Amino acid sequence: VEAVHLIADGKAPRIPQPKEGATYEGIQKKENAEISWDQPAAALHNWIRGHDKVPGAWTTINGQVVTFYGSSLLDASVPAGQELTIKGASRPGLVTKNGLVVFGNDGKMVLVRNLQFEDGKMIPASKYFSADETTALELTEQEKKMAEDIR
Repeated sequence: VEAVHLIADGKAPRIPQPKEGATYEGIQKKENAEISWDQPAAALHNWIRGHDKVPGAWTTINGQVVTFYGSSLLDASVPAGQELTIKGASRPGLVTKNGLVVFGNDGKMVLVRNLQFEDGKMIPASKYFSADETTALELTEQEKKMAEDIR
């Protein structure tokens, strides 16, 4: 009641809000979005999803900054996959047919579906080891003839 009367009388104290901490912009800096691996899977999932799309939760893999997008908690047995060493993680990740499986310090799993590299290239996490592979296009005789006709 006293506060209402002070406001009504125009005598309420006015304290200016400090500029520091007055906005959420500081949270959305890329350098603040690095993944800390010493936490449970649920916290890792929340961190990755909380930074999805801007600025993107990131970590270092093979000396390169890799940003993770599209995570979900995985409540199943450990899937088969190719091991991937992640800087700071206590256990290597697994590149599986569904994506990249990473582990929390509680042993539970998080599935990451997409990865983005420093050059901006985004790939499905399941294609991590095949990202650099290129296949040569081989044409049949009929297709070669069609290509010549088009030229």
